[in-house]
Amino acid sequence: MCPHHASTNCHWDGSPRHTRHPRPLRVAATSPSRLLRAGQSSRCRRCGNRIDVYQRTDQRPIALHPAEVVATQVPDSCRWHLSGGIAHPHGDGSAWCRIPHAVLCPGSTPTVRIGLHLEAVRRQLALRTRRLIDTSALTPAPPADDTPAADACKPTRPVVQMLLSRYLADSPLEHIRCVAQTRHRHRCTQPILAPTGPAGAWTLLPTGPQHGQLALPDTLMAVYDLSHLPYPEQARWRAQRCPTHATAQGAADLALASWQVFDPLLHAAHIRTRLPHPPASHPKNG
Repeated sequence: MCPHHASTNCHWDGSPRHTRHPRPLRVAATSPSRLLRAGQSSRCRRCGNRIDVYQRTDQRPIALHPAEVVATQVPDSCRWHLSGGIAHPHGDGSAWCRIPHAVLCPGSTPTVRIGLHLEAVRRQLALRTRRLIDTSALTPAPPADDTPAADACKPTRPVVQMLLSRYLADSPLEHIRCVAQTRHRHRCTQPILAPTGPAGAWTLLPTGPQHGQLALPDTLMAVYDLSHLPYPEQARWRAQRCPTHATAQGAADLALASWQVFDPLLHAAHIRTRLPHPPASHPKNG
């Protein structure tokens, strides 16, 4: 009896084998948001729960709860809806809406009154946070008082001046990662602060209002100034891309740029009046 070898295109019973070819993710040219759908999910740094990051109409990111909730159970000021990948700060008239994660985050105090249903959702997130901490999957952030004295002058959220505007970063300069997608469909791990490229300079600039902002007492603040760099280099920082992906046309973004337009009134807690690395004092002669 001759052995019968089944074709590799069929199962053992002779049924055809359907091979699914991986489909690459692409960003439509008409999409309002240039962020890939695969890159909109993340984890909250405070509680470890899943969040969906979207871009708002003012180009700023917002973290939304991944599940929709009944609109009647959400305060009017907390209702959001999605349209074309952009988050809009109001309901769309339907019975369901999205809610910011900050309202439900167990690691922060809610700023608005929420009903019993949302309180139950917040308790469920708190249980997940406790489970993540117990399994060492989440490390709570240390209190602010535990910061070493040597790093007291080093801003954790520095202010960067580029393209004639000031932006507030969400992490120290050396920790800001590139948002581009690599060939392996992962987020690039390279920092945007290139060790061999042109760098900015820390300087003291007045905290004057910009673009119609409210005026504050004119004081000097530490700013990482990129104004002296060429325009392409400043645009690379604004797009939050490393030098490798700065000119890559086919690489999409797997995360939103974390810059926030700096407002001296809203971000007064992040103003530093001393430079992170003051110049060393020379001993006097004689």
